[in-house]
Amino acid sequence: MPTALFIPIGPLDATLCEPYGWMLGKPVRADSDAPSYISPASDFWREHLFDTGSQGETEILWVTYRNRDKKVTSLELHRLTQQAIVPLTAPVIQIVATSSDDGTPNLNSLRAFDIPVGKGLCMRPNIWHATRVHEREATCLMLTRPSTTYDLVVHLKTHAPACESVMRSIEMHRLER
Repeated sequence: MPTALFIPIGPLDATLCEPYGWMLGKPVRADSDAPSYISPASDFWREHLFDTGSQGETEILWVTYRNRDKKVTSLELHRLTQQAIVPLTAPVIQIVATSSDDGTPNLNSLRAFDIPVGKGLCMRPNIWHATRVHEREATCLMLTRPSTTYDLVVHLKTHAPACESVMRSIEMHRLER
């Protein structure tokens, strides 16, 4: 009988996110070169410059996640664009993996981040990922590229080959706290 493969769920951490992308929701830094403004009434600062790739536009999606399955048997990847996810109504678990030299998921790099409401993760292009929820559905704001969304919708509805995204089955792994 094969041994179970586990993916530990860890806290969202800027350093641990680096191989996969960028943590969103870090505190304002007045000592940074990025534009920022701090006042008693409000603060604002540049968190990240989003890159949609060549000739891409930025799209804002509203996504509702409901999958509570602790088993992870597939991952998806977007070739051209970064993709950011920010939970608005409930935390999510974002499973990520880098790509091997042949473009397949590097299963040795699998990680799961617990993303609380108001924080986020912006994934680099070619990062394998999946999303799960804890106890209830979570509505998230997502930044992506319109052509990637369209390509994925056509693939999911008609099973036509996707061009900008890849879905891949993997050996079953189980999320673990």
